[in-house]
Amino acid sequence: MISTSILSIKEDIEENIKKLDDTKTTFMHIDVMDGIFVSNNSMSYDVYENLLKDVKTPLDVHLMVSDVKKYIDLYKNINPVIITFHYEAVDNQIEIIEYIKSFNIKAGMAIKPDTKVEEIMDILPYLDLVLVMSVEPGYGHQEFIYDSPVKINELDKIRKEKNYAYLIEVDGGVNDITAKLCNNADIIVSGSFITDSTSYDEQIQKLKKTLD
Repeated sequence: MISTSILSIKEDIEENIKKLDDTKTTFMHIDVMDGIFVSNNSMSYDVYENLLKDVKTPLDVHLMVSDVKKYIDLYKNINPVIITFHYEAVDNQIEIIEYIKSFNIKAGMAIKPDTKVEEIMDILPYLDLVLVMSVEPGYGHQEFIYDSPVKINELDKIRKEKNYAYLIEVDGGVNDITAKLCNNADIIVSGSFITDSTSYDEQIQKLKKTLD
């Protein structure tokens, strides 16, 4: 599955979101940044709400924020399929997971490149999705961190051994070359590789071929 990040769309945003909505991307990936958990800020909720109000593509919301519940309360209103928060942002991860699920939304949890899989072992049974960050969160156009597939493979091994149901998503520096290293991921997040091109569909198809 492909989740296309709109973070790198800087010009003609409304027009290009409509263009993306007409592709065969599985999800539209919405990056939310508060300038606290990460140094960058994203567009405000009101702007996102307006841009996404007529979108047909399922929404995959990634919260890179410190006040997680505040942003869940906002972004649940755009009817996302998934809301993902950061393990490192809170002390009460299971409470946050249950809070997201209370709105009939799938709960995802992201881990930064320096966070080890063993740190989240006790949380894995509660998750619908684990997001492996293959760059430092908060910026587009970063280089893929090449030991990220080790985490993906470890998470895949654990879910098979334990019969867990979470999906594995990878985000950051993903293109048609680096995607080949992530064959145990279920969802590939890609931004600039798709949105910097003249043909979104062509780039999405290139990524899908790497997953076949």
